Amino acid sequence: MKILIYKGDYDLVKQSGVGQAIEHQEKALKLNNIDYTTDENDDYDIVHINTIMPKSKSFGRKAKKQGKKVIYYGHSTMEDFRNSFRGANLLSGLFKKWIISCYNIGDIIITPSQYSKNILEGYGINKKIYSLSNGIDLDKFKGDENSRKRFREKYNLKDDDKVIISVGHLMKRKGLDDFIEVATKLPQYKFIWFGHTNPKLLTSHIKKAIKNKPDNVIMAGYVDQKELVDCYHGSDLFLFMTREETEGIVLLEAFASKIKVLVRDIKIYEDMFTDGKEVIKAKTNDEFKNKIVNIINGKNSTVEEAYRYVKERSVQRIGEKLKNIYLKLDNA
Repeated sequence: MKILIYKGDYDLVKQSGVGQAIEHQEKALKLNNIDYTTDENDDYDIVHINTIMPKSKSFGRKAKKQGKKVIYYGHSTMEDFRNSFRGANLLSGLFKKWIISCYNIGDIIITPSQYSKNILEGYGINKKIYSLSNGIDLDKFKGDENSRKRFREKYNLKDDDKVIISVGHLMKRKGLDDFIEVATKLPQYKFIWFGHTNPKLLTSHIKKAIKNKPDNVIMAGYVDQKELVDCYHGSDLFLFMTREETEGIVLLEAFASKIKVLVRDIKIYEDMFTDGKEVIKAKTNDEFKNKIVNIINGKNSTVEEAYRYVKERSVQRIGEKLKNIYLKLDNA
């Protein structure tokens, strides 16, 4: 049995969570000695498709016609498409129809959380849907004794500066607007946002928020994963104010880096995490402000429970679960 991890549209998503998911799948198969290829011209039995671009959809159809088994990854939902890019809300209904047509190509669908599984089942997709985390490569996020120093030197931060970071596209769904608003209420701390979005895709709301940001907010742009490890290890708090997720790979990265985490109390994290155990949760910006101060002052440390959570979702363990899914699919 040989697996193809289709990468025809990889360059379009390599700086996103989907790009990370594809890399995690490769590592998971490698660690579990599962025969795989990324060359679509090789022979294979089962294909992973992670993207919803026309090229990927077309390849999935072609694979089905050739008698291959197709695993379509459900990384996207209509719900997490909304409040993202310019015009996204107007197009969300069409987007939903499109992703349903993509996912229906799969013999099975894998989606990263029970929450996103429930959403896809609610769409009426009549395929077996598995909930399986995107996983995390724990070794990549260990950092070293100089991680904090490199990070602080690059961004001209003093050793005693209190630094709050977040990672994601520049969009309302990711909570950038509220991140900036909370930073305005806490001028004594530094806030840094890592991530890039094509300026043509930014909404007017987000453009205005960035334009009016206070001096204690740094828009750092995209950084590669090696540098991002330093950022996690060199800061004091990971602030994840997202309004909608199917999992949130950057959250797993923060857990793996053993940085304190404060998240928005949204539906997906209701059952996934217990407030005060793996994460601290907040709903309003005033709550975020008060809890940031408490966390920075040394209260509510959740890092060990959070690390325990990601250990169960290491790429090694995800690969073991994928192997079981392949066997079921091959025998279907």
